[in-house]
Amino acid sequence: MKTNFFIIAAVCLLFISCKKDKSIVVSPDEYHAAIENVTQIMIHDIFSPPVASRIFVYPNIAAYEIVAQNSKTYKSLENQLKGLGPIPKLDPKAGVNIEVAALVAHMDVSKQLVFSEEMVETFRDSLYQKWGEENEKEFLVSKEYGLKVADHIKKWMDKDNYKETRTMSKFSVYADQPGRWQPTPPSYMDGIEPHWSEIRTLVLDSASQFKPVPALPFSLDKKSAFFKEVQEVYDISLKMKEKGDDCEEVKMAQFWDCNPFVSVTQGHMMFAKKKISPGAHWMGIVKIACKKSDANFEKMVYAYTETSIGMFEAFISCWDEKYRSNVIRPETVINQHIDENWKPALQTPPFPEYTSGHSVVSTVSANILTAIFGDNFSYVDDSELQFGLPNRSFKSFNEASKEAAMSRFYGGIHYRAAIENGIVQGKEIGDFVVNKLKMTK
Repeated sequence: MKTNFFIIAAVCLLFISCKKDKSIVVSPDEYHAAIENVTQIMIHDIFSPPVASRIFVYPNIAAYEIVAQNSKTYKSLENQLKGLGPIPKLDPKAGVNIEVAALVAHMDVSKQLVFSEEMVETFRDSLYQKWGEENEKEFLVSKEYGLKVADHIKKWMDKDNYKETRTMSKFSVYADQPGRWQPTPPSYMDGIEPHWSEIRTLVLDSASQFKPVPALPFSLDKKSAFFKEVQEVYDISLKMKEKGDDCEEVKMAQFWDCNPFVSVTQGHMMFAKKKISPGAHWMGIVKIACKKSDANFEKMVYAYTETSIGMFEAFISCWDEKYRSNVIRPETVINQHIDENWKPALQTPPFPEYTSGHSVVSTVSANILTAIFGDNFSYVDDSELQFGLPNRSFKSFNEASKEAAMSRFYGGIHYRAAIENGIVQGKEIGDFVVNKLKMTK
């Protein structure tokens, strides 16, 4: 009887010992959740689209560099991205869990980039507790390494000129210069991020490397190319209004609105209606593609990283042109010279018109995702469901990017030239990023 007892006890101890030594398993869903958490924080903190692209890119790079160090498939970005040197070397005997370390680094860098740090900490602590309970020794050594890499990335990140641009001058409005951008209703905000072109690029030679063709010259001559485009925006808005609630163009515009600065006026009160940024929408599409293709942890981090790098470059390039050309928005021209009571289907964002940010960023993102997941990758986009908008289905990333671009025309906030030339600009940037970065072995 005693012998049986000792045998059972020994088996139980062996089981407990094996359970404690079991390696921590990090699911792709936990990384998706970390990015979604950052997206919700950005909505809460109301970050502009360019700044949001910065908040996405550096944490993903931190995670990717850890993954690439121990990968048979993916290569490090050191010396491929400007100023990025090798991360601290991994001791293969230390027992570091690569996936835990990658997610630790992602969360730590994210925390430095947002205002509501406690929201990152709450999410982080829930994972820390779970991992610690699964295998405390492995968790602690992985955490230590992840934080070392995060510190390395943060030092590199801090040299991108972002802090310097926080103290630069605001955008100046000159009412005596016809055709120059002016703040728009209802809140008449100053132009956001007028110095974003001075942020260090990661892959592009410079902010102006893919400078688009010049914007159409401003003219109030009804026969001019510019005024014809103004009239086109006005005319299509009237046709959309005639179609009523079932207007497909309106649904398209609303789905891709992604304007974090929407102001709502009720009586004497004005408040912000929070939404995701264009970059956040495409991060959501990365998640959809990864889940549909059942991408493993490595491929998922790779997809997020390359897409976020492309978006970061796209915003720098696009903003470089926006504040070079300073093109006036359709709402201003139409109100002053065609119909003083006209309003666009979407609220006009607070920055110059040319080129269309959605056109540039969406085209870049679609190019990169097509290179990763292939053409004709059909999917259902549920990114806007949280804002009460129904899902939309697409046959490919390129189809989605073209719709995103045209949605700005239907929204009444862009002329056709800004969209068409923005698509060309985005195609050039996307192709360059895909061909320049050597991320796979």
